[in-house]
Formats: sequence, structure tokens, C-alpha cells
Amino acid sequence: MAQSTPAVPATEPTQKDSRRALVSSFLGSTVEYYDFLLYGAAAGLVFPLLFFPKTMDPTLGTTLSFVILLAGYISRPVGGILFGHFGDKFGRKNMLFITLMMMGMVSVCIGLMPTYATIGIAAPLTLVFLRVIQGLAVGGEWAGATLMAAEHVKEKNRGFAASIAVTGGPTGSVLATLVLGLFAGLPEDQFLAWGWRIPFLLSAALVVIGLYMRYRVTESPDFVKAQAAGEVHTGVPILRVLKKYPLSSLYGILAAAGPLFMQALLAVFMVPYVVATGAMDRQTALMMLTFSSFLHIFAIPFFAWLSDRFGRRPVMLFGAGISVVLVFPMFALFNSGNFWMIALAFIVGNPIIQASMYGPIGAFLAEKFETQDRYTGVSLTFQLGSVLGAGTAPLMATWLVGLENGHGTGNIAVYFIILIAVAALSVFLSKETRGRAARKATADAERAASAV
Repeated sequence: MAQSTPAVPATEPTQKDSRRALVSSFLGSTVEYYDFLLYGAAAGLVFPLLFFPKTMDPTLGTTLSFVILLAGYISRPVGGILFGHFGDKFGRKNMLFITLMMMGMVSVCIGLMPTYATIGIAAPLTLVFLRVIQGLAVGGEWAGATLMAAEHVKEKNRGFAASIAVTGGPTGSVLATLVLGLFAGLPEDQFLAWGWRIPFLLSAALVVIGLYMRYRVTESPDFVKAQAAGEVHTGVPILRVLKKYPLSSLYGILAAAGPLFMQALLAVFMVPYVVATGAMDRQTALMMLTFSSFLHIFAIPFFAWLSDRFGRRPVMLFGAGISVVLVFPMFALFNSGNFWMIALAFIVGNPIIQASMYGPIGAFLAEKFETQDRYTGVSLTFQLGSVLGAGTAPLMATWLVGLENGHGTGNIAVYFIILIAVAALSVFLSKETRGRAARKATADAERAASAV
């Protein structure tokens, strides 16, 4: 006598579950990126002065700070693979709890760190270690938070839902630059003595709120359904991803690199750049970045919403076109020396150039992979794209702007256009992912009907 297959429990999320998942993903990502981007904001303004010898050339100190920044990006794919492995085998919720706790502890440690004057070479080495731990945590955070939001809603709304978690990035950037900018108004000696530390220590309060929200959220309905149906494997998810989705993974990595380069360029490089030109002081520049990041919070969901209506590929290709057209005018505004034009440059860069291609990225990557491989797949593609784009951005920009060909920021613009062209080609070669699950369900039903 044939054994009956156990019924798969109902996993349709209630409105309350969906709302709680969206809020939890948004707040958690905000806290994570507040911690992660706070280092980026401080890397060009504070760390070269405090964590390296005072006799060191300032340019070299800034470069080494950016190298440590890159170390955090390099460790992100490792964190993505690590947390993706357990997230695909045991669920999303617990992994997100752990990553948030790690980020908060590291930020507090940075805020309490002795400087080079106190412990010598141990200061930058400790900074490297803490930055690597940060990278591991963020590597597991982005994919998990994006999936928790996307997998708690109906498929037709997944672009918008995934973008809610993605907006944690600019929201964290707003908080980081706003808080650091407020303390940057202190006299120089006070800011360097203790003012820069307060934003890092404030992370503890944000983490408590984020952990509370994550404790209350339910596990991803998609994961629960896959687990009940016996689709969650006991093997190694990263090996399955590399074997099953080689081209999808490659296209995802290259599609993410271009917009992520612009994100890091604006958040890390351009503030010290405009300050060095004498156009404005560091507090004013940070406030400009903060305002553009605030607009970014609304621009990302807008472009994601467009992708729910018209598809991921059309919107992202449109964003690539906007990026190519506007990048040279953006740098012209940055080099104008005019207060209002520089403010406009930040707005052109963040909520227009960056958001137009970045808004749909959460759903674009998530829909490339099946549920049982999704955490690992999204982590791998996004974090490797982050290394290629965001992680190298400050170093590449520093090198390109210093080339002796006299083109300055024009060199950065050309490099960015190359990245965007590669990203656009990758999107063009990718299959449209909007409505993929519905199409698969229809095909399965037709095959079942024909077999009867």
C-alpha cells in the first residue's frame, strides 16, 4: 500500500507577518549599514590622523585607511557563503540575529579603541581585524534581510518588498553621516579626541531595537514550505550554486558592481575630495551627502516598484543609460566649487544614477535562485559584486584622479562607464526574473495535465 505524502503546512504569511518582516528587515539593515558605512565616512576624515604615525604622509595614511576599508569588503563574500550555508539549511531568521549582534559589538569596540599614539602598530592591526569581522557580518546580512522581506509577500510585489531591505543601506548612511556630521562641528581637537567615537558607541542602542524586531519576526514562508516539502538539502549550498547557476551568478556579480561603485564613491571618496578642494568644510559636505542619501531612501523603492510593473531588465537597462549620460555632468558639478552645484551633484549621483539601476537589484538577484539555494546565491553574487565595485572604489578613485594625464575626475567617469557597460550587458544577457515563480507553476500544471 502506497504511503501518503505528508501535507505541506500552510505557509501563506498574514498581513501582520509581512508587515513585521518588512519592518524588521529594514531596521536590521539600517543598523548593519549604519555600523559598516560609519567606518567609510570616518576613513577619509579621522583614521589617517589617529591610527597611523603622525610623521606619515597624509595621502599614504588615507590610502591605508581605504585599504582597511577594502579588507571589510573582501571578507563580505566569505561571510555571505558562511551565513548563506546555514541560512539555506536551517533558515533565515537565526542567521540575521547573529549578524546584527556581531555588527553592534564591532562598532562599540571601534568606538573604544586606543589610537596609534597609545598602542602603536597594534592600533591599525586591530582596526583591520574588526573591519574583517564587520565584513563577515554584512556579508550574511544583505541577502538574509532581502530574502526575509521578499519571501514574506506575494510574488507580484517582490521587487518593492526586497527594496525595503535594500533601503537600509542609504538609511544607515543617513544616520552615519548625520551623526558623524553633527560631531564634526566640534573644535578639531575635541572631535579627534572623543567626538568621532560617540557615533560608534551609539550603535549599541540601535542594535537593541533591531534585535527586538528580529526576535518577533516569523521564519520565511518560502523556506518553511521548501523544508516541509523535503527540498532543503543536506549538502553544501555553495557547490550547488556554482554547479547549477554559473552564468546566473556571473551576471549577478557584474550587474551589481557598477551601481555599487557609485555608492561607495559618493559615501567614502567624494566628501574628502570636495573638502580638499576648499569648496566647503567637512561638516557641510557630510550634510550634503546625508540629504542625498535621504532622497535615496525613496528613490530605491520607486525604481523597484517600476520593476514590479515593467520587469527587472527594462528598468535596470534604463538605469544604465541614465548613468552613462549623467556621470560627466555629475563630476562637472562636483568640480564647480559652487555650494549649490556640489549639492546637486550628490543628488544626481545617489537618488538618480545609483538608485536607477540599484533599486531592482534585490529582486533581480533573489529570483535567479531556487529557495533552497537562494541565501547562498544572493550572498555570493551581491558580495562579490560589492568587492569589485564598492570595495575598490576609494582606492581606484584615488589612483585615477591622481593620474598625470590631467583629466582628474574624468578618469573616474570613464572607469565608471566601463563598469556600467559591463553591468548592462550582464542584465541584457540575463533572463527576465519578474513572474518567474508564476510561470514555473503554470508550466508544472500544464505538464501534470498532459500526463493525465
